Amino acid sequence: MVRIITDSCADFKPAELIRNNITCVPLSVHFGDREFVENVNLTKEQYFELLKTEKDFPKTAQPSPQTFAALIQEAKEQGEGVVIITISSGLSGTYQGAVLAKNMADYDDCYVIDSLTGTGGERLLVEHACRMRDEGKSAREIAEVMEGMRHRVVLYTCMDTLEYLHRGGRISHTAYTIGSLTHIKPIMHVDKQGRPEIPAKMLGMRKAMDYILRKIPENPMDPAHPMTVMYTADRSNGEKLAERIRTEHGIDVPDDRIVPVGAAVGTHIGPHACAIVYVAQEPEA
Repeated sequence: MVRIITDSCADFKPAELIRNNITCVPLSVHFGDREFVENVNLTKEQYFELLKTEKDFPKTAQPSPQTFAALIQEAKEQGEGVVIITISSGLSGTYQGAVLAKNMADYDDCYVIDSLTGTGGERLLVEHACRMRDEGKSAREIAEVMEGMRHRVVLYTCMDTLEYLHRGGRISHTAYTIGSLTHIKPIMHVDKQGRPEIPAKMLGMRKAMDYILRKIPENPMDPAHPMTVMYTADRSNGEKLAERIRTEHGIDVPDDRIVPVGAAVGTHIGPHACAIVYVAQEPEA
């Protein structure tokens, strides 16, 4: 048996974790001196209410290596292989903590995968790892597939506002003021090294959606993996984006593939954002 472990940045609901037999290590969020733990005492809906009303900008904290190490040790004692899939090392120190935990547990049949992505992209990797586990694949076999598949994940986000990039210190006050006055909608992309970048700033949400929808034919989707649409706080933009994918590209996006983003990523992109996440086809040899 193989134990699949991920962090809360993969944005699974608690019921989904149980149904798919996934162990989730949560990140925590701090508003001033108050600490909240994702999926424990903080739902996604509650988080975005706090984000709007609290004067303190939240700080996220990665899980401790000891938390991962305890899970690895437990699996080791039960003779289970382990595959840990974390949020990109370009977005969080969670991956480094999991690697340290593996070394602490000294377990050869444990594999730590830097997803090089986050939220829905990390989720797609975990879902496929679960399918492989259920097919009887070993931890090593799953890890080898994850190492290749992670480079094919495509993730583009339409952000509704520059406010949270500004509050988090990612852009200047001048850039924030000008962008807000002109209704600029930044596009965020996670590059092949797992680092966030802003490749474009569009005028209005429709043009922002136009931009990311053009990425689908540029990077054709692998139909073996589902298209996922992510959203923050307000589902309406996610639904609009999903409908455009259906009508303009003929790709089915079931209702359960329109998924809310949680605190760790939502802190930086803010409410009313939406994103496409999918696995691109294998490059030709």
